[in-house]
Amino acid sequence: MSISMSSASVPVCTAMLGNLSHLLDKAQAFIDQKKCDATALTQYRLAPDMLPFTRQILIACDAAKNGIARISGAEAPKFEDNEATIAELKTRIQKTIDYLKSVPADKLDGTESKEITFPTGRDTTSTMPGEAYLKHVLLANMFFHVTMAYAILRHNGVEVGKKDYLAGANG
Repeated sequence: MSISMSSASVPVCTAMLGNLSHLLDKAQAFIDQKKCDATALTQYRLAPDMLPFTRQILIACDAAKNGIARISGAEAPKFEDNEATIAELKTRIQKTIDYLKSVPADKLDGTESKEITFPTGRDTTSTMPGEAYLKHVLLANMFFHVTMAYAILRHNGVEVGKKDYLAGANG
C-alpha cells in the first residue's frame, strides 16, 4: 500500500518543527539557568562559513513551508526573517506549522509526478517529480537544518539528546 503525499509531508514537517520548538524551550531554560547572553547561542555557528543558529531555524521553517507550497501549487506566506530571540523563533516555527496545517490534503495528494521547479543557487533551478522532491529535497533540507540547530545547542552545553530531537515522534 502506498502512502499519500499529504501524509508523507505535513505530519512529518509539523512533527520535526514541533521538535525544533521543544529544542528552543531547552535552549531558553539553559539561558535562564546559566544567566548567559542569548546571542551566544542564537548567533553561534559550528564553522566560520556556516550559518548561525538563528538562520538554521529560519531555513528549516522555509524548507517546509516553501516546499509544501511548491508541491500544492499554493502561495507560501512571506516572513520577514528578522527573528532574533528564542521567543521570536518559536513564533516563527508556530506560524510555519499553522500554515502547513492549513494546506488541504487534496492539494498535495496526487502530486507524485507533478514537476516541481525549485532554486538550487542564486541563479539556478532544478526540476524533478513531486515525490522525489519531497523525499530528496524538502525533507532532507528540513532535517539537515533541524539537525544543525540541535548540534549547535548540544555543542554549547544545552542538555539535549535523541529523546529531545524526536520529542514529537510518538504520535
